[in-house]
Amino acid sequence: MIKVSEEAKNKIASLMQEEGSSIEESFVRVGVTSGGCSGLSYNLVFDKEQKPEDKIFEDNNVRILIDKKSFLYLVGMTLEYSGGLNGKGFIFNNPNANRTCGCGESFAV
Repeated sequence: MIKVSEEAKNKIASLMQEEGSSIEESFVRVGVTSGGCSGLSYNLVFDKEQKPEDKIFEDNNVRILIDKKSFLYLVGMTLEYSGGLNGKGFIFNNPNANRTCGCGESFAV
């Protein structure tokens, strides 16, 4: 299961609307790739198509797609958003990460 905070949902809806889409017709694709300070990096993009190998989750009216490989690293994660003075952006609250870098965009298991 993947969770989405209320703040993240609102930001996703706003960004989708800026791109001429909506939360009802698009997905949020979350993935993991090699790289970054800690070894693995997060990817977050909007997508309109589900692939056969994708796992799909819905939380807080946000539909999330994750490929099978990335799912192993992301199960139990909560996607959050912070717009505070220390910076803006999505935060991946991942219980599987043993170590993260200072920017929060990469992790190790």
